[in-house]
Amino acid sequence: MASSILSDCSSARLLPLRRALLPPRAPRLRPCPALAHPRRLLVAARPQLLPRPRRMDSPPAATASSADSATVSADAPAKVIDGKLVAKQVREEIAVEVTRMKDAIGIVPGLAVILVGSRKDSQTYVRNKKKACEAVGIKSYEVNLPEDSSEEEVIKHIASFNSDPSVHGILVQLPLPRHMNDENILNAVSIEKDVDGFHPLNIGRLAMQGRDPFFVPCTPKGCMELLHRFGVEIKGKRAVVIGRSNIVGMPAALLLQKANATVSIVHSQTKNPEEITRQADIVIAAVGVANLVRGNWIKPGAAIIDVGINPVDDPESPRGYRLVGDVCYEEASKVAGAITPVPGGVGPMTIAMLLSNTLESAKRTHKFK
Repeated sequence: MASSILSDCSSARLLPLRRALLPPRAPRLRPCPALAHPRRLLVAARPQLLPRPRRMDSPPAATASSADSATVSADAPAKVIDGKLVAKQVREEIAVEVTRMKDAIGIVPGLAVILVGSRKDSQTYVRNKKKACEAVGIKSYEVNLPEDSSEEEVIKHIASFNSDPSVHGILVQLPLPRHMNDENILNAVSIEKDVDGFHPLNIGRLAMQGRDPFFVPCTPKGCMELLHRFGVEIKGKRAVVIGRSNIVGMPAALLLQKANATVSIVHSQTKNPEEITRQADIVIAAVGVANLVRGNWIKPGAAIIDVGINPVDDPESPRGYRLVGDVCYEEASKVAGAITPVPGGVGPMTIAMLLSNTLESAKRTHKFK
C-alpha cells in the first residue's frame, strides 16, 4: 500500500515507514479515487485570477486579508494553484528584465548546463531548459559528455565556466553516472554561479538568521512563489513539510521558517504523521510516494503544495501510466482551501526559478538594479 512508506522525493530509493507511524484505521481506507477512476478529471475547480505580476527583484506582494486569503473555508472546492499560469507570468517578467539589462549595460545573462551520459529524461530536461532560456533572452551554453567521462573531465568544464564572465549560472544535470561523486562535482561550482542552490555554503546561509544565500534551490523557491502569488498567509501559521531531502524538504522548511511560519518536518521516523499534518495551515509534500497524503490528513482550509511526481499504471493511457502527486488530489481538494494539481503545479515553477536565479546572478555580478 502506498501509505506504508515515506521516501525522499529526490531519490528513487524508498525508505520504510514503521507500521507504528500509521493510525490503526489507515489500512482500512478505500483506494484513492484518482487511482480507482483513472480517467476522472483531477482538477476540482477553475484556476483563480492571479494577483498583478510583480517584478522579480521586488519584495513579495502583501499577503491577502483573511477575507480573500487562499487558506479559506473548505465549504467551497479548493482554489487551484495553477503553476503553469504563474510560471508563464514569471517568464514574462524575466524577459522584460533581460531586455532592460541588455539595453542599459549591454549584458545578457548566461546559463551553462553540463550533461553527462545519455539518459533520455535528463536529455529532455536539458532541452526544456535550453528552450526556456531562449524564450526569455538568456544565453545558454551546453556541454555533453559521454557516460564514461571521469570526474576530472567534468570538473575541468566547471572550472572553465567558473572563470567565464559571460556565464552567470552553472547547472550540472543530475543524476550523474554512478562512478562519480555528486558532492565533489557540485562543490566545484562557484558559489556565485550555483543557480541550483545546492552548494553547502548556500544551504548554510539559508539556515542562518540574518544571512541570505546567493541562491535558493529552485523547487523550494517555486513552492514559496506559488504561496506568495496566491495570497497564502505564512506569517504565524503552522506549516508541515513532508520529506527532508536536501533538494526540496529541508530548504522548503527553512524558507517557511524565514517567512515566520512555525514549521514541523514529517519523515520516515515520525510518529503519527497524519495527526501532525492535520494541524498544518500549509502543507508541502515532497516524499515521492503516490497518493500518500489522504483527505483525512488535511486541516479544513489548508493550502497544499504537492511536489511529488509519481508514475502509476493506467492501461487507458497511451503511455501505459500517468502522473500523480504525493497527495490524493480528489480527496484533498474537497477539504483544502488551495491545492496544486499534478502535473501543472510545482513542476513548471522549477525551470522558471532557475531562470530567475540566473537573472539574479547577472544583476548581482554587474551591480544592475
